[in-house]
Amino acid sequence: MNYDVIVIGSGPGGYVTAIRASQLGLKTAVVEAENLGGICLNWGCIPTKALLKSAQVFEYINHAADYGIKVNGSEADFTSIIKRSRGVADGMSKGIQFLMKKNKIDVLNGWGKIKKGGVVEVKGTDGKTVEYTAKNTILATGARSRELPNLPQDGKKVIGYRQAMSLEKQPKSMVVVGSGAIGVEFAYFYNSLGTKVTIVEYLPNIVPVEDEDVSKALERSFKKSGITIMNNSSVESVDTSGELCKVNIKTTTGMQVIEAEVVLSAVGITPNIENIGLEEVGVKTDKGRVVVDNFYRTNVPGVFAIGDIVQGQALAHVASAEGIICVENIAGHHPEPLDYNNIPGCTYCTPEIASVGYTEKAAKEAGYEVKVGKFPFSASGKASAAGVKDGFVKVIFDAKYGEFLGCHMIGTNVTEMIAEAVVARKLETTGMEVLKAVHPHPTMSEAMMEATADAYGEVIHL
Repeated sequence: MNYDVIVIGSGPGGYVTAIRASQLGLKTAVVEAENLGGICLNWGCIPTKALLKSAQVFEYINHAADYGIKVNGSEADFTSIIKRSRGVADGMSKGIQFLMKKNKIDVLNGWGKIKKGGVVEVKGTDGKTVEYTAKNTILATGARSRELPNLPQDGKKVIGYRQAMSLEKQPKSMVVVGSGAIGVEFAYFYNSLGTKVTIVEYLPNIVPVEDEDVSKALERSFKKSGITIMNNSSVESVDTSGELCKVNIKTTTGMQVIEAEVVLSAVGITPNIENIGLEEVGVKTDKGRVVVDNFYRTNVPGVFAIGDIVQGQALAHVASAEGIICVENIAGHHPEPLDYNNIPGCTYCTPEIASVGYTEKAAKEAGYEVKVGKFPFSASGKASAAGVKDGFVKVIFDAKYGEFLGCHMIGTNVTEMIAEAVVARKLETTGMEVLKAVHPHPTMSEAMMEATADAYGEVIHL
C-alpha cells in the first residue's frame, strides 16, 4: 500500500496528526505496537485523572460534615478504583478506534520502523513483517518512564507510573522519587487513600518548574495533608531484599534510611527513539531527541518527528499541536510555528496547578521590569461557598508596555481557568485590557481580574 502519510505511534500526537492529515485529503495510515491512544489514553493522562477523581470523591465524603451533610462511614475500595480507571482508559481507546474508521485511516498493528526510500516496515506480534511506502513518514513514538542507574525498576517494589496505576493492592507506605507532575499526582492519590507517602526531591522546591510561590503553596498543602517532603535530597540506592524497601537518601544533614513497601520512580521520561530505524536512515539526533525544524522536518527528506521525541515540553497538547502544524505544512498550508513560551502546563493533584509563560524569577532574569499581582482564593466568595479556599492566582506583566508575561495558579479547578491567560497572551492582550474585561461574579475565574487589579494597584477585594 502506498500512502501520502504514515504516522508511527498513535498517542495524542500520532492520532491527532493522522486525523488532520486525512481531513486535508491525504491518504493516511497509523502504526501502533500496543493500544490506540498510546501512553496518554491508556497509561497516562486519562486513567490518572480517573484515579485522582476517585481520591477527590473520597475526600469529599470524608469532609461531608463541613458542608452540613452526615455520612456514616466510608471506605476506599482500591481494587474497584483501579478497575474504574482501566475502564475509562479502555473506553477512550475504543473512541480512537471509532475516529480512525470515521476518518478512513488505516491502522497498521505492529512495531513500525523507517527504512530508506520512504519505506515503513511493520512487524506484527506474530513476527511477520510487511513493508509499506509513504511520501511522508511522521515519527510520534512518545516516551517511557526514565530509569536511573541507581534506581532500577523491577515492576514490583521499585515501579514506574505504569505500575503505579495498576497495583493489585494499596501499599501501606510509598517513597516517591521526583516531584514533577507525575510524582505529585501519585503522591496525592495514594496519600488521600491512606498510604504513608514520602516525596524525595533533588532540587530545593517541589514541582520545580513552577513559580516559586506555587511550589511553596503546594508544599504547605501537602505537609498539611500528612505527606513528608524531603527537598535537597537524593535517593542513592534501594535495598529490595527484605519485605520492605530500604531507601538510602542523601540529605543536607547526612544519609537517612526510610523503609517503604513501594518506591515510585518519577524522575522524568526517556524518548522512544530506539529500534525505529533512525540510525539506518541517518536521521540526526541530539541528546536523545530527534532534531527538527519549526515544521518538524528532520534532516532526511520525507521524515518528520513530533511529540516527546523532539525538543519542547513533553505534553499531550504540545504533541497534538505539533502534529497539526506538521501535516498542514506538508499539505501546502502556511501554519505558524508553535510558540513554546505560550504552552499551558497543568498538574492535577489537589490543589491543582496551572501555569503559562514566564515565572516571576524568569521574567526578571530576562530583563523585564515587572508588575506582579496576586489574588488568594481565601478572598473569593465562590471559593468560600465551595469550601476550597486554598491557593491563588498570580499574574506577571511587563511594567513598560503591559505585556502579559506569565500566569500561575494553584487551587481547585485552576486547570480549567488557565486557558484565559493562554488566549490573552496569544492575542497580545495587555494587563489593563484583562482588568477592564468584565468577569462574572461569583466565580473562581474572576480571580484573574482581581490579581490583575492587584498588579495595577486597583484591587477592590483585598
